[in-house]
Amino acid sequence: MQFKRIWIFSLMLLLLFVSTMSVVSAGTYNTFIRNGRIVEDASFTSEDNIQEIRAHDAIHNWYYNHSGGYALKVWNNMNLDIKLAEVRTRFFSDDKEIEIYYDNFAGTVHSARAYINYSNRFLLNTLDHTKQHQSYIKARGMDAHILQWSRPPLEKVKDDKPYYASAEIIKNNHEVYTIIIKSATPFENQQEYMEIFRSFQLIEQKGSLHNNVVFNSTPRNINEETQRIYQHYFAPDASLTWGIFEPVAPSSFSGLHALEKRMDYDFDVIVRYHHFSDGDFPMEAMSNAYENNRLVLFTLQTMYTRGDNTGITYKILRGDYEDYFQRLAQDIKAYGHPILFRLNNEMNGDWCPYSGYFSSKDSTLYNEVWKYVYGIFEENKVDNVLWVWNPHDLSYPGFMVNHYLTYYPGDRYVDIIGLTGYNTGTYYPGEVWRGFREIYDDLYQEYAALFQQPLMITEFGASSIGGDKIAWIEEMFQYMRNYERIKIAIWWSGTDWDSDRNPARIYRLDESDAMLDAFREGFQDYK
Repeated sequence: MQFKRIWIFSLMLLLLFVSTMSVVSAGTYNTFIRNGRIVEDASFTSEDNIQEIRAHDAIHNWYYNHSGGYALKVWNNMNLDIKLAEVRTRFFSDDKEIEIYYDNFAGTVHSARAYINYSNRFLLNTLDHTKQHQSYIKARGMDAHILQWSRPPLEKVKDDKPYYASAEIIKNNHEVYTIIIKSATPFENQQEYMEIFRSFQLIEQKGSLHNNVVFNSTPRNINEETQRIYQHYFAPDASLTWGIFEPVAPSSFSGLHALEKRMDYDFDVIVRYHHFSDGDFPMEAMSNAYENNRLVLFTLQTMYTRGDNTGITYKILRGDYEDYFQRLAQDIKAYGHPILFRLNNEMNGDWCPYSGYFSSKDSTLYNEVWKYVYGIFEENKVDNVLWVWNPHDLSYPGFMVNHYLTYYPGDRYVDIIGLTGYNTGTYYPGEVWRGFREIYDDLYQEYAALFQQPLMITEFGASSIGGDKIAWIEEMFQYMRNYERIKIAIWWSGTDWDSDRNPARIYRLDESDAMLDAFREGFQDYK
């Protein structure tokens, strides 16, 4: 049929966002998506990622995720996003979103029941969340936990969807499917979302899931000095540069200068952490860094180091910190010199109050904070910042709704990709000693395949507790050059303390003369 061929051809131009409205309009044929592209037939191999949409009625389509092994109804005015097919399937329209996740906890500390309990603990914040319904039902013979809640509308979020319903559908003790529905308006009744949840069914799994995206961007609207810094440190042929977190620098360089003299190596890049509780931009310390020829990884964590961080993401997106971010942007512009600007790192860890774990298990709100701050910087014509996006190598909790890729704000907003993986040692129960290559071989391969932006290790280190730290350092120097796209590596020379102020993870590089000698020897190849 000619109409069918024209319709399919037009949709083939959309590689990753697939409009399903026209399927309903035609109503007489199926739509197949293979590896992120519309195709006209259902042929595929075991390596293909295959999806299917079938017209159903005036309101719904059936969606078949053959590679994921499930099917369910979706509203027929929704677009399909399968960029992150290994992580989630996402449908969206102006007023609704549906996200579907699959977790298999076999071989981990988690179980399906523990997942349901832990992932919904954001509801303990009753100031910002209102629970409207909770129950257990049977969905095609499987237990399903149903939850409905809302949060306050957020002024700074375009097309905000503050009304939620979710279903955790338990296949067995280890496997669980999660469906999250977001709505711009209150649900008319429970049936509105229950029809979606009850339609969920398992189907024969065919093909394989894989992501359909490679991320890429280049800095835009940066001044000449910042462009020179970018080319010097991050050009494809740039050699590796070492950096350091030293607790006092850049406010004072006395301690760092002593370390550098002992190791016969000068660190070009240093780290400065900043929080709401630290006040406005530290102009004096940053100027001190510039006068000492240091590039600063300025890490803004939107939180208070001492104080109540409840609902901090919501407060930001309501506009409560508008004046703060305006001043910050103006001060950074006045500073004028290049800054590596790292916003809210390790967001996939539940030790960070800006994690989606605390805000309706909705990582989209992290992205909205990022875009909001980015927009304020654009508004103030800040042209001396390179934006560094930096998850932790392990997600805590290790749930797909908290997967690090769900926190990626988009190519337009990211210049450099940061890697962070620590050998935490064995101080706490459940921790294991991890070698350097054990952490970074797979991590580097994964990031190098997904991201075309320059890579840097924004912070890392090895604890002294639980293994041979000097051997770890020697392994690091031996194999770091294998990761040719990593352009900067920053050792975090500090200590994590337990609740009783005992040293729990000692990452300092100056614990002994032998350790300093290991660093001194390793750095000689980078001078």
